[in-house]
Amino acid sequence: MRKKIAAANWKMNCTYQQGEQLLTEILSSNIALNDHQEAVFAVPFPYLTMAAEKTGGRKGYAIAAQNCYNKKSGAYTGEVSAEMLKSINIPYCLVGHSERREYFQESNQMLAEKIDLLLANGIIPIFCCGEPLEIREAGTQNSFVAKQLEESLFHLSPEAVAGIVIAYEPIWAIGTGKTASAAQAQEIHAYLRSVLAGKYGQAIADTIPVLYGGSVKGSNAQELFSCPDVDGGLVGGASLNAEEFSTIIKSLP
Repeated sequence: MRKKIAAANWKMNCTYQQGEQLLTEILSSNIALNDHQEAVFAVPFPYLTMAAEKTGGRKGYAIAAQNCYNKKSGAYTGEVSAEMLKSINIPYCLVGHSERREYFQESNQMLAEKIDLLLANGIIPIFCCGEPLEIREAGTQNSFVAKQLEESLFHLSPEAVAGIVIAYEPIWAIGTGKTASAAQAQEIHAYLRSVLAGKYGQAIADTIPVLYGGSVKGSNAQELFSCPDVDGGLVGGASLNAEEFSTIIKSLP
């Protein structure tokens, strides 16, 4: 069975104290996770160690960085390397979130470099892909997301690509309150899996979790996660509310 993941992306939110309290409240729910289920918290860099300590020893709970740099090391003031994340035992890292692509002009090639460095350091990339509103309205979302996969992932070996997680983000549904219908989410997730299968074979494609990342809430998580090709969610705003995110974790199939 593919891993089912509820991933919280706090983005640039919460003070240290607020983040600590948020984690405390979620963990106090004592949600028991099965072997194939995982709750992942992508927290700001200053909180990684605190979050890892709070979730440490809890079955099914893990921490992610929100980004890393595409160079191994060097004179890159303010950046954080994959090797640094490895040194504090961070198991996951987001790569290519739509905000990184838009605000920081991260290219598919740059993201490929980040993925290589993460994998070399034993960190699981959560690779984000998805289309903006104008692409969806033009009906060309399939070719748009296929290109993102091809240019950032298709240099990987079958063994390497089997070690990543994909998060599909309909950019038009992030923070807008709009959500792709369950049918829309299933359709594009199945398409993404077919693109992977075309390159690596169906057996490999069937092992890769594909998360949905567009205005997931406690009220729609169960319907979205019930789709056969939706393996959980990458959750923004709702992950900042302990009750909401706890409901989302409990919605994992």
